[in-house]
Amino acid sequence: MTDARAKSQQDARYLAAARLYGAMIERLARGYEADGELRRDLVQDIHAALWRSFTIFEGQCSEKSWVHRIAHNVGVTHMMTGRRARRTALVGLEEIEQLPGADDPEHATGERSLSDRLLAAIHRLKPADRQVMLLYLEDLTAAEIGEVTGLSPSAVAVRVHRLKALLAEPYRTQEESA
Repeated sequence: MTDARAKSQQDARYLAAARLYGAMIERLARGYEADGELRRDLVQDIHAALWRSFTIFEGQCSEKSWVHRIAHNVGVTHMMTGRRARRTALVGLEEIEQLPGADDPEHATGERSLSDRLLAAIHRLKPADRQVMLLYLEDLTAAEIGEVTGLSPSAVAVRVHRLKALLAEPYRTQEESA
């Protein structure tokens, strides 16, 4: 195949994937980056990596899994690079004690929306847990999440169950005290 034809196919595959998965990429970037400017940079980085990746994609998994894998890898790299610069501590399921709640100092100026609070909690998770939760929020099955992450479907199901319970805890406490 000629270089021009290969590049044309790469461009066509990328454009189709960008149309189909563009909204997912935007949501994923929001899950990895809270700052609007940095999030726009992340979205561009994901699109650039996705375009480059189509030179080696040969159908070894579904295109949906491929796009998620590329996007999450770029998101994790971005998050870890930014964490080093900002010195933000990330926590795993075992170490997290309390997620942002209504009494969080960030709430002093007003109540955040539920989705913003959920994202704030997700932003505190380590990359592996964050990746599983973001994929779950994209309605991927345990098998699909496993295809992206390399975890078994049963390990994904256990992790999702634990994450959901952890993320719901601050809201249960608020309902009980109301």
